[in-house]
Amino acid sequence: MGKRRNRKRTRSSPPTNNDNDNDKASAIASTPPTDTVPPITHEGQMPQKKFYRSRAHCNPLSFNEAFDYPPRPDLFDWTEEHYPNHPQLSDCGTDAGEFSASSAQIHPTVLDVGCGFGGLTLALSALLPEETILGLEIRSKVTEYVRLRILASRKEAMGTGASIAGCDGDGETHDAEKEDGETHDAEKDDTETDATDRDDPNDKRASHRDHRPTHQNASVLRTNAMKYLPNHIPPRSLSKLFFCFPDPHFKKKNHPRRIVSTRLLTEYAHWLKPGEGKLYCITDVRDLHEWHVERCEEHPLFEEVTEEEMEGDECVWAMRTETEEQPAGGSCI
Repeated sequence: MGKRRNRKRTRSSPPTNNDNDNDKASAIASTPPTDTVPPITHEGQMPQKKFYRSRAHCNPLSFNEAFDYPPRPDLFDWTEEHYPNHPQLSDCGTDAGEFSASSAQIHPTVLDVGCGFGGLTLALSALLPEETILGLEIRSKVTEYVRLRILASRKEAMGTGASIAGCDGDGETHDAEKEDGETHDAEKDDTETDATDRDDPNDKRASHRDHRPTHQNASVLRTNAMKYLPNHIPPRSLSKLFFCFPDPHFKKKNHPRRIVSTRLLTEYAHWLKPGEGKLYCITDVRDLHEWHVERCEEHPLFEEVTEEEMEGDECVWAMRTETEEQPAGGSCI
């Protein structure tokens, strides 16, 4: 028979009342009052991406956080929080009735669904000054980053001296104007630019170098686009709809979660303007690209544009270069 080994057990003595009081006092002293904790980024300052990192994708079908949304699109005033200084409102003067009628007509006409950190949203506001751009994002931290980035870009454009230099997640300082596509070719010597360079279809920024965008026509909204888009967007009101590098959902059982499907294409056609509305998709996954093409070709309300039209579309160029969700070294399809 084995012998039981005797083990010495030590029992710690309970803390005295004085010890508890000291612990509580030190805890209270080390915790600052909540009303004195400053925000990470003040409105008007360019946010730093490293403070707003989040997971790359989110499953919208199982995302149960609450969202505020109107019962109908016509009950939502976009000028109250999103476009208070929209360019169309500057033509109204001081007439209250004219201002109210104009504000009721302002609603998003271009959607960047899953806008990420807002690179394409800001680029589209510069490329399409006559349109109203709205980025949709489901992740709260990323949405706040884009909101602060747009406010900082607006403030900088108004000449208030706000710094537009930011810092990426790796700690490297960068110029946000270069991210927004405003000064990408600033180092290029104009004396070396000939007629061939000016006619280069890949140089889409040439016509916008003299135009400094105010970004008053751009905003971001945190919502679940697969559930609440009908509550915000009226039918036949969109000219462009962007899906950049969506979640590929590789497993076959998860294919219904893909942002492009036969059912969802019918809904997208409901919001796009007949005869002129365009659906833009880009991915670095070939299987997903083939899925997009196949579903769009099968749908009776969509037809593929020609290669010539794509090469002449400055939004295609922006979609390939301005989005910040593309993996490093990934190819665009």
